[in-house]
Amino acid sequence: MDQLKVKKGPLQRLKMTLSVLALIIVAACSKVEGGMIHATRGEEQKIIQVVATTGMIADLVQQIGGTEVQVTALMRPGVDPHLFKASQGDIQKLDKANMVFYGGLHLEGKMTEILEKLGRHKYTVPVSKDIDQALLRSGADINGTQFDPHIWFDVKLWISAAGTVRDTLAAYDPNHAELYRQNAEAYIEELNALDAEIKDKINEIPESGRVLVTAHDAFGYFGDAYGMKVMGLQGISTAAEYGSKDVSNLRDYLVENKIKAVFVESSVPPKAMEAVIAGAKEKGHAVIIGGELYSDSLGEPGSGADTYITMVRHNVNTIVEALK
Repeated sequence: MDQLKVKKGPLQRLKMTLSVLALIIVAACSKVEGGMIHATRGEEQKIIQVVATTGMIADLVQQIGGTEVQVTALMRPGVDPHLFKASQGDIQKLDKANMVFYGGLHLEGKMTEILEKLGRHKYTVPVSKDIDQALLRSGADINGTQFDPHIWFDVKLWISAAGTVRDTLAAYDPNHAELYRQNAEAYIEELNALDAEIKDKINEIPESGRVLVTAHDAFGYFGDAYGMKVMGLQGISTAAEYGSKDVSNLRDYLVENKIKAVFVESSVPPKAMEAVIAGAKEKGHAVIIGGELYSDSLGEPGSGADTYITMVRHNVNTIVEALK
């Protein structure tokens, strides 16, 4: 058998050398994290290309990444993340990105499996990953969701998400870690001021009137953090269908408790809430739509709700004006 061995020529030796060099370069530009290999930023890369699933997450990454990132939000304003289905173009955006940030906690519904698989070969991070599970609301739902994913409605939990983004960017791009730390520190200061502002505004509503009725149960964290009873016609996910019994139960609650206003959401069709209002009217109780709230999506550019902070501020002002 030894006589059948072929000696390696110059071309074969060159190919082997190039292969070894390629492996060395990959190893030098990568790090193992949680059993997965993640590429780190190379010196030649000018801007980090980031894809975020929702507008809220995209805004968070932009605030902390600053000039070092270019962020694309996969979901446009008004899109419901619970029902979102990725197109081939969306898959291509995810594949080309250097980093991907998403909500986690099953916020992205059917996309969750795609995002988890993507994490095997690139930085793909749920911004909710560092939140203490004891602080999360139960997500018992028709879809079997373990936790409520709407963490951004408690500003303190969104501060935790900001820390996750900061640390992830710093790990990927250690040369600019101090910049990310400074940006995060400044932004968290703004978020703490927003948290205090919300508490002051909610205090303008009489305690008996602090009932927030919305199209789906997205505002549970908001209610827990700022002292409001929250009710939604649909469950935590809009994928959970509502029926005539849900409509009649909510209608009866409004009538019995003399609730004067309910709210529609920018990412949920208003038809269901209009049915509740009509039912209450038939029973002699007038209910108005107190305004449109942004729940799972930011507003369009120029809407006054196109960043996380302006979105939260819009919601709070709308709620207070209708209920105080």
